Amino acid sequence: MITRSPALLQRSDNGDKGHNSCGQHEAKETPSSDGTTLLATPPSWQAQLTGAIRDPRELCRRLGLDERWLPGAEAGHGLFEVRVPEAFLARMRPEDPDDPLLRQVLPLGEESRPTPGYVADPLEEAAHTPAKGLIHKYSGRVLLIASPACAVNCRYCFRRHFPYAENSPSMAQWEATLDTLRDDTTIHEAILSGGDPLAASDRRLAWLVERLGEIPHLRRLRIHTRLPVVIPQRIDDALLAWLGGTRLQKVMVLHINHANEIDDGVIAACARLREAGVTLLNQSVLLRGVNDSIEALAALSERLFEAGILPYYLHVLDPVAGAAHFDVAGRRGPRTGRGPCGGAAGVPDAAAGQGDPRRGEQDTAIAPS
Repeated sequence: MITRSPALLQRSDNGDKGHNSCGQHEAKETPSSDGTTLLATPPSWQAQLTGAIRDPRELCRRLGLDERWLPGAEAGHGLFEVRVPEAFLARMRPEDPDDPLLRQVLPLGEESRPTPGYVADPLEEAAHTPAKGLIHKYSGRVLLIASPACAVNCRYCFRRHFPYAENSPSMAQWEATLDTLRDDTTIHEAILSGGDPLAASDRRLAWLVERLGEIPHLRRLRIHTRLPVVIPQRIDDALLAWLGGTRLQKVMVLHINHANEIDDGVIAACARLREAGVTLLNQSVLLRGVNDSIEALAALSERLFEAGILPYYLHVLDPVAGAAHFDVAGRRGPRTGRGPCGGAAGVPDAAAGQGDPRRGEQDTAIAPS
């Protein structure tokens, strides 16, 4: 089984307490002075991270799925473990195996079927990893594996086979990587990725971003993350303190594939990020059964605009082993008779199979370097 070990995740003193009978974290009730009942604040993001569902049977039970889904779910889980936070689960429709959010995280038996052309390292990142946690494919920018952990395990993840255990630098190795960046004056952008970089502690991220900001030729900090979407409480005062304090231009690339992923909590988190001077972009992956229609893509773009996020890239699925069932026939997007996007505002050209289809963070340029 491929896992992102729970030992790598943030833990809190009450990380596995406070569950109700449905397995959700429970907000404790406290009486007010007038005798009415008040709800305390929801669990911390760390508690939500460690309390995510990690059992395919529990995921199926919680959503009321028919038992016929269990064999495939358990088989897929054996290849790449389930991880679904409660906040993300709450946006899924019960008793609907075709729910577009569920489809992204539910293991299926198809994942074990070998498919020609689908490989463990579709972006050939192993050939461009000169040091632990450092991926350098193109001039002008580098990618740093800031955390090996994720808040949610997406079944189509192009790094589902990535050797995280071999790419978790010690502090001394981080120092060596920073020396490498300091010595290469052609590098203008540092990309924090993972895993999910925001699964790391604020203390660790504050240290890393401060050190990056001390490198004079670095101009831009880009963070690729799904945490503000699946656990919006991650955008808290501690995060905003280190992120808002850097001199680097701040760009956060979120990963949202369907309009239903964006609820009021996500919108509030994005508002806080914008107030801190962060440019918010979104990248999506074209996925069969999730967003492979003009209607779904148009609704996603409209919802992104409402949340203050710019729809930026729509990627064709990377051919990673275990994800072939997400591929859209012919590896081209949906078409209509009114041009590549049928007049849908804000839908990138890649929705029609145009533009750069690659998925890797370094393959997506924010600006010329």
